[in-house]
Amino acid sequence: MLVSFLVLLGFGCLTGVTTVLFGFGGGFIIVPVVFAVVAATTGADAMHTAVATSTAVMIVNASTATLAQARSGRLRKEHLHPLAEFIALGAVLGAVAATWAPDALLRLLFIGYLAITIADSLLRRGFLDNGGRGRPLGKAASTAGGVGIGAVASFLGVGGSVLTVPLLRRRGLPMADAAAMANPLSVPVAVAGTAVYALATPATAYPGQLGHVNVVVAVALLCGSMPTIAVVKRLVGKIPDRVHAIAYLVLLVIVLIAMVVTAFA
Repeated sequence: MLVSFLVLLGFGCLTGVTTVLFGFGGGFIIVPVVFAVVAATTGADAMHTAVATSTAVMIVNASTATLAQARSGRLRKEHLHPLAEFIALGAVLGAVAATWAPDALLRLLFIGYLAITIADSLLRRGFLDNGGRGRPLGKAASTAGGVGIGAVASFLGVGGSVLTVPLLRRRGLPMADAAAMANPLSVPVAVAGTAVYALATPATAYPGQLGHVNVVVAVALLCGSMPTIAVVKRLVGKIPDRVHAIAYLVLLVIVLIAMVVTAFA
């Protein structure tokens, strides 16, 4: 049990770094780790528990980072509204769908989602090299795009940063600003998703769980992420833009490899 706690604490620290620098409230780090921990202990509904716990942790991580980014002046209202409202709507739909999805299907979709995102960012222009000035989102991107982002993000427990960051990058935003915007846009996904997962009835109930959310695991992760967010926020804007973009993709590749190994080991 101590080993599991230390592992969660360490990865909690890592999620603090990714929350501030890349807009990942925890999903891409937390989902594989929680899946591995739960699969090695109780083994029941491991993927559902991982996704649900990820959304719960994201509420705190993304909200904390949003406050820090707001003070730095990196949040742009023209990109937040009305995208955030439509993301919240999609998040409810995605979370409800995820409670009915088989555990194995969630794992496969998570892996496929990562692979497509990496390939798209590498093959299409506008992500690695970006010299734009930040064009506002169109109506279609805000409405249909927002609902789609929310649905996919809450379904997979990833917060939406992997969709919002590339979207805002191609609208001309620097990586520091695109990552900063991903945090407030992840909050509605996290809140809607957590509410649905917490009210769901898992196949087997375990102590320390609220619906599919493992509260004990969430607390262990937050013990690592919260202090880290306070420290890493000082680095925002100091990393060269292209290096920042490359680091984003490298992180996705690492998580993809980790998820493939844990899912098919």
